[in-house]
Amino acid sequence: MRDRTRLETALKNYRDLESALSDNVELIEMGEAEGDDEVVAEAEASLRAARDVAAERELETLLSGEADANDTYLEVHAGAGGTESNDWAQMLLRMYMRWGEAKGYKVDLVAETQGDEAGIKSATLQIKGHNAYGWLRTESGVHRLVRISPYDSQARRHTSFASVWVYPIVDDSIEIDIPESDVRIDTYRASGAGGQHVNTTDSAVRITHNPTGIVVQCQNERSQHKNKATAWTMLRARIYEAELQRREEEAQEQAASKTDIGWGHQIRSYVLQPYQLVKDLRTGVEIGNPSAVLDGGIDPFLAAALANKVEEKEQATAEVAE
Repeated sequence: MRDRTRLETALKNYRDLESALSDNVELIEMGEAEGDDEVVAEAEASLRAARDVAAERELETLLSGEADANDTYLEVHAGAGGTESNDWAQMLLRMYMRWGEAKGYKVDLVAETQGDEAGIKSATLQIKGHNAYGWLRTESGVHRLVRISPYDSQARRHTSFASVWVYPIVDDSIEIDIPESDVRIDTYRASGAGGQHVNTTDSAVRITHNPTGIVVQCQNERSQHKNKATAWTMLRARIYEAELQRREEEAQEQAASKTDIGWGHQIRSYVLQPYQLVKDLRTGVEIGNPSAVLDGGIDPFLAAALANKVEEKEQATAEVAE
């Protein structure tokens, strides 16, 4: 049913664009013949809108990776810097939540660790929707903020860092065998909001995968059983993502232009002071309205990074073939 819905949507999108093109071309011809400039202008505006939609649909055809269509987890971790970085991590978390909601995706907060004074130390989102992972997978890396600190009494400029990690939710069609002897399961009391029961019982679950050192945790449910099930799903997703990353690195190892966007590498700067600019350091895309970006308007960055990724893959394939 999911594949059928995806195909029906793709066909409908194509037919809508085809209809918009023919209808508006016909309107322009009629308007020019009758000397009606207003009709011509409206039809031309509709054609420009259709062109933008077509460009987005073209980008979606690039989402053909093994897991691109899957739902995704997105983790945000504050860097060193205490309250400043914690606040920046919370701003990033809100940005991705607003983006997901605008896309019509289902966004759930799976785990969250509050900062000591403000913001968050870390948080994990579960984002469900077609191509959620494909759109967000290039967001993994370090995000840098420059601003006048609201927590500095002397109003000095501060630079803060936060890390983002994106990995796909593995569906039932992908089998990943994890022996229980390879993991350690710990339970603990959840922190933050959630009511008396959440904070006084060991409902939160942490799973450590000993061979890889991967650690996942979940605390959003009152039931330890449900948190454990979610944590297992997250662990399978993380191990799967690591395997996808390994395959991609092997495929691109001979590409001289390869850009490393793995964990721990800065990918984007958000400057609020002394000027207003958000710049992606991989693609060069710049937006002079940080407020709109932090309100979820990250599509230009996602589109450029996706196109760049596909181009790199094609170059790597061509060089390997040579």
